[in-house]
Amino acid sequence: MMRATIQFCTYNRARLLERVLDACFEQTEDEDAYEVVLVDDGSTDDTAAVIARARTRATCAFVVVEQPNSGLASGRNAGIARARGERIIFIDDDVLPLPDFVAEHVRAGDKYPGRIVRGGVINVESFDDLPPPVWSVGNYSANYFWTTNVSVPLQTLRDVGGFDEGFSEYGWEDIDVGLRLRSAHVHAVFNPRALAYHYKPRPRSVNVEAMLRQARAQARTAVRLSRLHPRWRTYLATGEYQPARAFHAGMRALRVPERCRSVLSSLAPDRELTNAELRAARRLAVESYFDELERARRK
Repeated sequence: MMRATIQFCTYNRARLLERVLDACFEQTEDEDAYEVVLVDDGSTDDTAAVIARARTRATCAFVVVEQPNSGLASGRNAGIARARGERIIFIDDDVLPLPDFVAEHVRAGDKYPGRIVRGGVINVESFDDLPPPVWSVGNYSANYFWTTNVSVPLQTLRDVGGFDEGFSEYGWEDIDVGLRLRSAHVHAVFNPRALAYHYKPRPRSVNVEAMLRQARAQARTAVRLSRLHPRWRTYLATGEYQPARAFHAGMRALRVPERCRSVLSSLAPDRELTNAELRAARRLAVESYFDELERARRK
């Protein structure tokens, strides 16, 4: 019986993908009881070569779906369409599951039938220097349905319509699914033993502009989320409520973004950010988000 599907999408992450796939194959769960469904969302790096090598090492069913670059929501739906497991487990292409990862999702799903199972995540700056696999509240996420590490009965997800492909840019597509599942009275449990490492490297100077583009894209999808789910949970999550908007309008009036830009003005092409530069980059990303939020609201 196919108990579970690990599903994730990848885009130009060949450097991490090999390690992630090996971790997915090296599970304690019986090899006939789970599968891996990978969606290659139009990668242009060495992803194809990594996948070819992975096929020779796969110890469980390994399904690869190739599609033109279409975004996470589209990729997730392509993976859902090919999934066969009773429970679908979502991760990302920068997530390294522990060996009992699948077994713990299945165990919790059996103990709490029909529920979402939220797993534990440990953020790390490298896959080569991993801390002990012990989850702590310092890595807690309150997200109801966070596809870095979450599972749900496959049929339940199909019943609520899967992912909304209107979320074509970065951000909020999994939160949208979570809100629909919550509205359908699908409850969630947290299992910290369904554990994975999440690659979160310290940003470098070369990453700053990408951080800002991502923040602006997330603001545009935040407006879509709020219009689909006009309720207090959404407004608090996205910052689309008057006190937050007014505060950040004040920050822009005080020229906080310009001062952050000044701190970042002399960055070399690729080096590690100092603590002051990292604070400036993160503050600039926040203000870019709220600036774009106002633009998107007016459209």
